[in-house]
Amino acid sequence: MANVLIVGANQGIGYYLVERLLESGNAVTVLDIQINTIGILKEKYPKTLLPVIADARDLSGIENGVLQAIRHFGDIDIAIHNACLCTFDSEHDTGYEIYQNVMDVNYFGALRLSKTVLPHMRKAKKGRIIFTSSGVGVTGFANISPYAASKGAMESLAKCLQIENEEYGITFHLFHPPLTNTKSASGIPVPKEFKAKAKEVGYGLADRIWLKKFVICHSAIQTAQIKFSYRHPLFIGKMMTKAAKRAIESEKCEGVR
Repeated sequence: MANVLIVGANQGIGYYLVERLLESGNAVTVLDIQINTIGILKEKYPKTLLPVIADARDLSGIENGVLQAIRHFGDIDIAIHNACLCTFDSEHDTGYEIYQNVMDVNYFGALRLSKTVLPHMRKAKKGRIIFTSSGVGVTGFANISPYAASKGAMESLAKCLQIENEEYGITFHLFHPPLTNTKSASGIPVPKEFKAKAKEVGYGLADRIWLKKFVICHSAIQTAQIKFSYRHPLFIGKMMTKAAKRAIESEKCEGVR
């Protein structure tokens, strides 16, 4: 049984990631600003699920959640930053405060979790930390620059901290889910039928959570797509943006008929 801590898992991919991890016999601590949905799982897994109200932007809340996880389940084996804030406006219509808020949740949230968990993992001489990234953090995408920039920064942070902590037996990894039908992705102008199902993605990531690869995907197809994106980032970013525009125009035409 592994002791897993996840920041941001009350809904979407995170929720199903937790559900699958619990089904597989792991202990899970969930830190989120809301725990009403995850509380339903608590009824089924009262001894192995610990929901804690915490905000990714608040260091004291993260520190409290980490200490509670250790008290209940022992050393943390895996810590995951899955909290997400995404906005959907062009740079022209996005103020500095929006960029700062998105970075605070996504990038600095990952940093807060890392700096809180790492001392415990270094002492234990083991552990892995996973950041949930995004393809747009690699390729770019129109009207989503605060989110994409924060994900790109998280990727660089993971690489640096991986190098710094290898001697302690600690590894860093990135989850790379596909575009998924979740609340945080609802503003991306792509029809729902082109988005992956949150349950399939969450379950797939849970089943592959111990992979040694730096980038972890829920399926072989997604792994191949991400590899191609890393090789041709701007080409893929432009292509996806054009495809999204065509999808919107197609929907408008269908609506007129």
